[in-house]
Amino acid sequence: MPLAQLISADQLAARLHEPALRILDCRYALDDLDYGGRSYADAHIPGARHADLERDLSGKIVPGVTGRHPLPHPEDLIATFRALGLNNDSEIVLYDDGPGAFAARAWWLLAWLGKRDGVYLLDGGYRAWCDAGLPVEQNAPSPTTGEFHGQPDDNLTIDAAALSGELETPNVTLIDARALPRFLGEVEPIDPVAGHIPGAACVPFTENLDADGHFLSADQLRARFSQQLANRSTDALVAYCGSGVTACHNLFALCLAGYPLAKLYPGSWSEWITDPQRPVA
Repeated sequence: MPLAQLISADQLAARLHEPALRILDCRYALDDLDYGGRSYADAHIPGARHADLERDLSGKIVPGVTGRHPLPHPEDLIATFRALGLNNDSEIVLYDDGPGAFAARAWWLLAWLGKRDGVYLLDGGYRAWCDAGLPVEQNAPSPTTGEFHGQPDDNLTIDAAALSGELETPNVTLIDARALPRFLGEVEPIDPVAGHIPGAACVPFTENLDADGHFLSADQLRARFSQQLANRSTDALVAYCGSGVTACHNLFALCLAGYPLAKLYPGSWSEWITDPQRPVA
Protein backbone atom coordinates (compact mmCIF):
# COMPACT_ATOMS: atom_id res chain seq x y z
CA MET A 1 0.00 0.00 0.00
CA PRO A 2 1.40 3.46 -0.89
CA LEU A 3 2.60 5.55 2.04
CA ALA A 4 0.94 8.74 0.74
CA GLN A 5 -2.72 8.42 -0.17
CA LEU A 6 -5.40 10.91 -1.16
CA ILE A 7 -9.13 10.61 -0.71
CA SER A 8 -11.70 12.75 -2.50
CA ALA A 9 -14.60 14.46 -0.77
CA ASP A 10 -17.10 12.11 -2.39
CA GLN A 11 -15.05 9.05 -1.44
CA LEU A 12 -14.90 10.21 2.17
CA ALA A 13 -18.63 10.94 2.25
CA ALA A 14 -19.29 7.36 1.20
CA ARG A 15 -17.19 6.04 4.11
CA LEU A 16 -18.45 8.17 7.00
CA HIS A 17 -20.37 5.22 8.45
CA GLU A 18 -17.29 2.99 8.79
CA PRO A 19 -16.58 2.24 12.48
CA ALA A 20 -12.78 2.21 12.06
CA LEU A 21 -12.75 5.63 10.38
CA ARG A 22 -11.19 8.55 12.26
CA ILE A 23 -11.15 12.09 10.85
CA LEU A 24 -8.87 14.83 12.13
CA ASP A 25 -9.58 18.48 11.39
CA CYS A 26 -6.14 20.15 11.24
CA ARG A 27 -7.20 23.66 10.27
CA TYR A 28 -4.85 26.36 11.53
CA ALA A 29 -3.61 29.86 10.74
CA LEU A 30 -0.16 31.21 11.60
CA ASP A 31 -1.53 34.72 12.08
CA ASP A 32 -4.59 33.73 14.14
CA LEU A 33 -3.86 31.04 16.71
CA ASP A 34 -7.56 30.61 17.60
CA TYR A 35 -8.61 30.16 13.99
CA GLY A 36 -8.51 26.36 13.93
CA GLY A 37 -10.57 25.81 17.07
CA ARG A 38 -13.01 28.54 16.09
CA SER A 39 -13.46 27.14 12.58
CA TYR A 40 -13.97 23.64 13.96
CA ALA A 41 -16.63 24.91 16.38
CA ASP A 42 -18.41 26.76 13.57
CA ALA A 43 -18.65 23.66 11.37
CA HIS A 44 -16.66 20.57 10.49
CA ILE A 45 -16.94 17.29 8.62
CA PRO A 46 -19.25 14.91 10.53
CA GLY A 47 -17.32 12.82 13.04
CA ALA A 48 -14.13 14.87 12.84
CA ARG A 49 -12.06 15.73 15.88
CA HIS A 50 -9.89 18.82 16.04
CA ALA A 51 -6.08 18.46 16.11
CA ASP A 52 -4.41 21.80 16.74
CA LEU A 53 -0.92 22.45 15.36
CA GLU A 54 0.30 24.26 18.48
CA ARG A 55 -1.42 22.18 21.14
CA ASP A 56 -1.45 18.71 19.62
CA LEU A 57 1.05 18.48 16.77
CA SER A 58 4.01 20.45 18.21
CA GLY A 59 6.19 20.26 21.28
CA LYS A 60 7.24 22.94 23.74
CA ILE A 61 9.23 25.83 22.33
CA VAL A 62 12.54 26.52 24.04
CA PRO A 63 13.50 30.12 23.15
CA GLY A 64 16.86 30.37 21.46
CA VAL A 65 17.10 26.60 21.04
CA THR A 66 14.14 25.18 19.12
CA GLY A 67 12.22 26.31 16.09
CA ARG A 68 8.65 27.56 16.18
CA HIS A 69 7.03 24.12 15.94
CA PRO A 70 9.38 21.54 17.48
CA LEU A 71 8.42 17.90 17.34
CA PRO A 72 6.31 16.73 20.27
CA HIS A 73 7.85 14.27 22.69
CA PRO A 74 6.85 10.85 21.30
CA GLU A 75 5.01 9.78 24.45
CA ASP A 76 3.06 13.03 24.49
CA LEU A 77 2.17 12.60 20.83
CA ILE A 78 1.05 9.01 21.38
CA ALA A 79 -1.16 10.19 24.26
CA THR A 80 -2.59 12.90 22.00
CA PHE A 81 -3.42 10.43 19.24
CA ARG A 82 -5.07 8.14 21.78
CA ALA A 83 -7.13 11.05 23.11
CA LEU A 84 -8.22 11.72 19.53
CA GLY A 85 -9.54 8.17 19.36
CA LEU A 86 -6.87 6.67 17.14
CA ASN A 87 -5.96 2.99 17.06
CA ASN A 88 -3.19 1.41 15.02
CA ASP A 89 -5.75 -0.19 12.72
CA SER A 90 -7.77 3.01 12.28
CA GLU A 91 -8.41 4.38 8.82
CA ILE A 92 -7.43 8.03 9.29
CA VAL A 93 -8.42 11.00 7.14
CA LEU A 94 -6.68 14.33 7.70
CA TYR A 95 -7.79 17.69 6.38
CA ASP A 96 -7.25 21.41 6.73
CA ASP A 97 -8.77 24.31 4.79
CA GLY A 98 -7.47 22.98 1.50
CA PRO A 99 -3.76 23.15 0.71
CA GLY A 100 -2.93 20.25 3.03
CA ALA A 101 0.09 21.80 4.78
CA PHE A 102 -1.16 21.25 8.32
CA ALA A 103 -2.79 17.93 7.46
CA ALA A 104 0.54 16.78 6.01
CA ARG A 105 2.23 17.57 9.33
CA ALA A 106 -0.17 15.16 11.05
CA TRP A 107 0.46 12.59 8.30
CA TRP A 108 4.22 12.86 8.83
CA LEU A 109 3.93 12.54 12.62
CA LEU A 110 1.88 9.36 12.20
CA ALA A 111 4.47 7.98 9.76
CA TRP A 112 7.26 8.95 12.17
CA LEU A 113 5.59 6.82 14.84
CA GLY A 114 5.13 3.90 12.44
CA LYS A 115 1.54 4.37 11.22
CA ARG A 116 2.15 4.12 7.48
CA ASP A 117 -0.99 2.55 6.09
CA GLY A 118 -4.59 3.63 6.11
CA VAL A 119 -3.76 7.34 6.40
CA TYR A 120 -5.24 9.75 3.82
CA LEU A 121 -5.18 13.45 3.07
CA LEU A 122 -8.51 14.86 1.93
CA ASP A 123 -7.67 16.22 -1.51
CA GLY A 124 -8.72 19.86 -1.61
CA GLY A 125 -9.46 19.83 2.12
CA TYR A 126 -12.47 21.36 3.79
CA ARG A 127 -13.01 23.68 0.86
CA ALA A 128 -13.48 20.72 -1.49
CA TRP A 129 -15.92 19.16 0.98
CA CYS A 130 -18.02 22.33 1.12
CA ASP A 131 -17.78 22.91 -2.64
CA ALA A 132 -19.26 19.43 -3.12
CA GLY A 133 -22.27 20.43 -1.00
CA LEU A 134 -21.59 17.74 1.57
CA PRO A 135 -22.98 17.93 5.13
CA VAL A 136 -21.21 19.55 8.06
CA GLU A 137 -21.93 19.57 11.76
CA GLN A 138 -21.10 21.65 14.83
CA ASN A 139 -21.17 19.06 17.58
CA ALA A 140 -17.96 17.27 18.49
CA PRO A 141 -18.16 13.46 18.57
CA SER A 142 -18.32 11.74 21.93
CA PRO A 143 -14.87 11.35 23.50
CA THR A 144 -13.25 8.04 22.65
CA THR A 145 -9.87 6.89 23.91
CA GLY A 146 -7.90 4.88 21.40
CA GLU A 147 -5.11 2.38 21.89
CA PHE A 148 -2.60 3.88 19.48
CA HIS A 149 1.04 2.99 20.05
CA GLY A 150 4.19 3.70 18.11
CA GLN A 151 7.91 4.23 18.11
CA PRO A 152 9.69 7.22 16.53
CA ASP A 153 11.87 6.41 13.53
CA ASP A 154 15.12 8.36 13.90
CA ASN A 155 15.97 7.58 10.27
CA LEU A 156 13.31 10.08 9.19
CA THR A 157 14.95 13.12 10.79
CA ILE A 158 18.23 14.99 10.82
CA ASP A 159 19.28 17.53 13.42
CA ALA A 160 21.11 20.84 12.93
CA ALA A 161 24.49 19.48 13.97
CA ALA A 162 24.39 16.59 11.52
CA LEU A 163 23.05 18.83 8.75
CA SER A 164 25.80 21.38 9.36
CA GLY A 165 28.38 18.66 8.86
CA GLU A 166 26.88 17.63 5.53
CA LEU A 167 26.41 21.05 3.91
CA GLU A 168 29.69 21.04 2.00
CA THR A 169 29.35 17.44 0.83
CA PRO A 170 27.34 15.74 -1.93
CA ASN A 171 25.59 13.72 0.78
CA VAL A 172 22.68 16.11 1.15
CA THR A 173 20.08 17.56 -1.22
CA LEU A 174 18.23 20.32 0.62
CA ILE A 175 14.78 21.48 -0.49
CA ASP A 176 13.10 24.49 1.11
CA ALA A 177 9.28 24.53 1.02
CA ARG A 178 8.89 28.28 1.58
CA ALA A 179 7.88 30.76 -1.11
CA LEU A 180 10.67 32.22 -3.24
CA PRO A 181 10.66 35.75 -1.70
CA ARG A 182 11.25 34.28 1.77
CA PHE A 183 13.85 31.87 0.43
CA LEU A 184 15.73 34.77 -1.17
CA GLY A 185 15.45 36.85 1.98
CA GLU A 186 13.54 39.59 0.17
CA VAL A 187 10.74 39.39 2.76
CA GLU A 188 10.59 37.70 6.15
CA PRO A 189 7.26 38.14 7.92
CA ILE A 190 7.84 35.63 10.71
CA ASP A 191 11.46 34.91 11.62
CA PRO A 192 14.07 37.44 12.83
CA VAL A 193 16.64 36.50 10.16
CA ALA A 194 15.95 36.31 6.43
CA GLY A 195 17.45 33.94 3.88
CA HIS A 196 17.96 30.22 3.54
CA ILE A 197 20.33 27.40 4.44
CA PRO A 198 23.31 27.42 2.02
CA GLY A 199 22.99 24.94 -0.82
CA ALA A 200 19.22 24.59 -0.56
CA ALA A 201 16.88 24.71 -3.55
CA CYS A 202 13.57 26.56 -3.38
CA VAL A 203 10.73 24.07 -3.89
CA PRO A 204 7.55 25.85 -2.69
CA PHE A 205 4.98 23.41 -1.33
CA THR A 206 2.17 25.36 -3.00
CA GLU A 207 3.46 24.20 -6.38
CA ASN A 208 2.48 20.62 -5.52
CA LEU A 209 -1.11 21.75 -6.15
CA ASP A 210 -3.15 22.73 -9.19
CA ALA A 211 -5.16 25.93 -9.56
CA ASP A 212 -8.08 24.37 -7.68
CA GLY A 213 -5.98 23.37 -4.69
CA HIS A 214 -5.84 19.66 -5.51
CA PHE A 215 -2.59 17.71 -5.69
CA LEU A 216 -0.93 17.35 -9.07
CA SER A 217 -0.86 13.89 -10.58
CA ALA A 218 1.88 11.46 -9.58
CA ASP A 219 3.53 11.91 -12.98
CA GLN A 220 3.51 15.69 -12.66
CA LEU A 221 4.96 15.53 -9.16
CA ARG A 222 7.63 13.08 -10.23
CA ALA A 223 8.66 15.39 -13.06
CA ARG A 224 8.83 18.28 -10.61
CA PHE A 225 11.00 16.54 -8.04
CA SER A 226 13.20 14.73 -10.55
CA GLN A 227 14.52 18.15 -11.57
CA GLN A 228 15.60 18.81 -7.98
CA LEU A 229 17.07 15.37 -7.39
CA ALA A 230 19.02 15.35 -10.66
CA ASN A 231 19.43 11.56 -10.50
CA ARG A 232 20.52 11.64 -6.86
CA SER A 233 18.92 9.24 -4.40
CA THR A 234 16.25 10.42 -2.00
CA ASP A 235 18.50 8.91 0.70
CA ALA A 236 20.37 12.21 0.54
CA LEU A 237 17.28 14.42 0.43
CA VAL A 238 16.38 16.65 3.38
CA ALA A 239 13.21 18.75 3.45
CA TYR A 240 12.84 21.87 5.54
CA CYS A 241 10.77 25.05 5.69
CA GLY A 242 10.17 27.74 8.29
CA SER A 243 9.36 25.49 11.22
CA GLY A 244 9.09 21.89 9.99
CA VAL A 245 5.44 22.03 8.95
CA THR A 246 5.09 22.81 5.24
CA ALA A 247 8.19 20.69 4.54
CA CYS A 248 5.95 17.71 5.32
CA HIS A 249 3.82 18.70 2.32
CA ASN A 250 6.84 18.22 0.05
CA LEU A 251 7.58 14.88 1.72
CA PHE A 252 3.97 13.77 1.16
CA ALA A 253 4.11 14.91 -2.47
CA LEU A 254 7.38 13.03 -2.99
CA CYS A 255 5.71 9.87 -1.73
CA LEU A 256 2.71 10.50 -4.00
CA ALA A 257 5.20 10.66 -6.84
CA GLY A 258 6.51 7.22 -5.90
CA TYR A 259 9.66 8.19 -4.01
CA PRO A 260 10.44 6.70 -0.58
CA LEU A 261 9.94 8.85 2.49
CA ALA A 262 12.92 11.22 2.78
CA LYS A 263 14.30 13.02 5.82
CA LEU A 264 12.86 16.06 7.56
CA TYR A 265 14.91 18.70 9.34
CA PRO A 266 12.25 19.31 12.01
CA GLY A 267 13.69 22.52 13.45
CA SER A 268 13.99 24.06 9.99
CA TRP A 269 14.84 27.72 9.39
CA SER A 270 13.47 29.04 12.68
CA GLU A 271 15.79 26.69 14.59
CA TRP A 272 18.76 27.08 12.23
CA ILE A 273 18.99 30.80 12.88
CA THR A 274 19.06 30.46 16.70
CA ASP A 275 22.81 29.82 16.39
CA PRO A 276 24.61 32.79 14.77
CA GLN A 277 27.52 30.48 13.89
CA ARG A 278 25.40 28.61 11.37
CA PRO A 279 25.80 29.95 7.84
CA VAL A 280 23.01 31.84 6.09
CA ALA A 281 22.59 32.43 2.37
